[in-house]
Amino acid sequence: MNQEHTLKQFDVELDDLKSRVMAMGGLVEQQFAHAMDGLASGDLARIEQVILNDRMVNRHEVELDEACVRLIARRQPTAVDLRMVMTVIKIITDLERIGDEAKKIAKMAREIHGDEMRAVPRIELRPAADLALTMLRKSLDAFVRLDVNVSAEVARQDRQVDASFKAAMRQLITFMMEDPRTISSSLDLLFIARAIERIGDHSKNIAEYVVYLVKGRDVRHLGLEALEREVSAP
Repeated sequence: MNQEHTLKQFDVELDDLKSRVMAMGGLVEQQFAHAMDGLASGDLARIEQVILNDRMVNRHEVELDEACVRLIARRQPTAVDLRMVMTVIKIITDLERIGDEAKKIAKMAREIHGDEMRAVPRIELRPAADLALTMLRKSLDAFVRLDVNVSAEVARQDRQVDASFKAAMRQLITFMMEDPRTISSSLDLLFIARAIERIGDHSKNIAEYVVYLVKGRDVRHLGLEALEREVSAP
């Protein structure tokens, strides 16, 4: 096998890795969206399906992780190619954790809707969930297009999701203080709000990995301003 053929085959394998990451990302997006739909509608069949499908998310992570290890062992990639493989490993870890958070939301939704006698406070979590889902989609799209500009945008949106979580926490604490009958449901809703906030964090992580992939610079934990500077730098 000549060198040119080997390099072409390596490119094919990298493209396959990216495609499989996007397939996993699509499944995780669906899990999150369906969990929130189940929470809103009380559709227990949909809620149970989210819980069951978490096994598929886990299988994606294991298979992709093994594929990355094999690729490193066979091809011994360097420079940008190695960064691509390492980025994939990082992204699938965050995607699996987003899947875990979606499963948590489904489990809490099952608790809330499984007892008709519960007193459930009225609180709006959907806008924050929609924003977190948008962040996830943008981050995965940035990975495919190698678009670092999206990273700063996603980081700014993460601040909005964080603020929404804090507001929801304050509301739920007030509900529990004013009406002890709502304590159980309020705690479940607080876990859901926290899961949404964590999904936003994981989506931001994915966006930051894109900066690492494109520029070779680890921007985690540097803050929004430093991230914006890195993105705008030539």
